[in-house]
Amino acid sequence: MTITTETAKQPEEKAKVDYRSIIQRFGTLAIFLVLVVVATMWSENFLSRGNILNVLRQVASSAGIMAVGMLFVILTRGIDLSVGSVMALGSVLTGYFCAMLGYGTVPTILMVLACGALCGLVTGGFIAYLRLPSFVMSLAMMAIARGLSLIISEGRPIPLDEAGAAFSRFGSGFLFGIPQPVLLMFAVFIVAGVVLNFTRFGRIITAIGSNEEAVRLSGIAVPRYILAVYMISGILAAVAGIISSSRTGVGSAQVGVGAELNVIAAVVIGGASLMGGKGGVINTLLGALVMGIIANIMNLAGVPGYHQQVYMGAIIVVAMLLQYSTGSLKR
Repeated sequence: MTITTETAKQPEEKAKVDYRSIIQRFGTLAIFLVLVVVATMWSENFLSRGNILNVLRQVASSAGIMAVGMLFVILTRGIDLSVGSVMALGSVLTGYFCAMLGYGTVPTILMVLACGALCGLVTGGFIAYLRLPSFVMSLAMMAIARGLSLIISEGRPIPLDEAGAAFSRFGSGFLFGIPQPVLLMFAVFIVAGVVLNFTRFGRIITAIGSNEEAVRLSGIAVPRYILAVYMISGILAAVAGIISSSRTGVGSAQVGVGAELNVIAAVVIGGASLMGGKGGVINTLLGALVMGIIANIMNLAGVPGYHQQVYMGAIIVVAMLLQYSTGSLKR
């Protein structure tokens, strides 16, 4: 009789749906879809082609590309607060190398990316080999990069002028009806997805965030991988600076102020754990789009700029509380 009862219970137990797991997996997508519905009801212009492309363009030139680098850093249980300042440095150096020194487009891009990598090298080197806290070291680099951008530009925007015509064409150009910066952003996410899911490098940085000591004991040179993710973050922040310059036509030290908060929020809303070892590229993209949609809704509603910061912060807190309630922010 006992066996019969237990046997009868087994199908019932198997039939149970793990709603918690479903919410953890699709929570970011749900938030994204709810925001799209709300925005559509709020303004009939939201789903217009022009507005959608504008949202994508804003995401590509702000949190989007940098969120990929931040995801890699957070997967190793680190944080990079310098991305906004490195973005500003990349923007200023684009104008400086191109317009003031007269270098061509390709040399300018290579040198700006090299400077971004150098910023990541310095930050990651102190964190990986000297074991300084990532929060403190990236905070120091945030001040250094912002200061350098102000010194190089002398506190003034650097117009790209005719020397930067190729950058301007990229920033305002379309390919297959889609803004070129948006296509670049999607390309970065695709490459990141392949690296994270199908390469040894991706598996190791995820493992480092889950259990760094176990990875170290297995004979893997952990500091090299930690150094690499900060260099990736620095390079992608520099890319964001180049895109910003290409869109506005100037290299400015004022871009990227506070961008690190939006980037971190996009990654965390995407379900990545600040404790490391958990996060995905697709959800990070959705998190970045969520940030872009929130900003767009407030613009369509005519919310004043200063008020937007308050509402943005409150919405981010609510979104993260929803993620935390399902365990998505825990490792």
